[in-house]
Amino acid sequence: MHAVIFDFDGVLADTERLHMLALQQAFAGRGWALTDANYLTHYLGYDDRGVVAAFVAAEGIQVTPRDAAAVLADKKRVYGELLAAGRVLFPGARACIQRLADVFPLAIASGSLRGEIEHILAANDLREAFTAIVGADDVTAGKPAPDSYLRAASALGVAPARALAIEDSPWGLQSARSAGLVSIGVTTSYRPDGLSEADHVITSLDEVTVALVRTLLARGAGAGVG
Repeated sequence: MHAVIFDFDGVLADTERLHMLALQQAFAGRGWALTDANYLTHYLGYDDRGVVAAFVAAEGIQVTPRDAAAVLADKKRVYGELLAAGRVLFPGARACIQRLADVFPLAIASGSLRGEIEHILAANDLREAFTAIVGADDVTAGKPAPDSYLRAASALGVAPARALAIEDSPWGLQSARSAGLVSIGVTTSYRPDGLSEADHVITSLDEVTVALVRTLLARGAGAGVG
């Protein structure tokens, strides 16, 4: 059995901008400045905990665990307010999910919180398409660590080498590769040269077909991936 595991933000849902805006607002309330360029260069692809930890370390800011929890709570609140503005699925996402779900078991491995993912999928009548969802709150180490992909593959009952990841960031691709998955990189957040760890790069989910998934998995098996 083969399987497909999607990242969420930047792949299925156009929410990366919302995450950035919510973090910027939560940070600004504390006098911290997070520019668009800084976020896109250094933090896109991390979960919220990872962004806060990396940012305060880079800026030399001292925070207590309680302070960090307050920042995360503020970010979650603002993100929810921004998300309520409307539907956020990328064009082609629904068709891609339905196309692949007819053949492969599907999962999500994301740096978003499970509840956020569940909410968007339910609002778009897509929750039943996924056998497993792994959010940031389901693992100890977020991407680029392999934990989320390893957990998703385990939940699907497949060996990592028999699963294909679809990602939009270098950190996500590193996570998938270190877990032993074949990967597709989609250029929603980075140019093709920023997705060099992907086994195949696309510009739209419309390009993801059953035949392509099978070809990449067969190629990965032949190359000894995993």
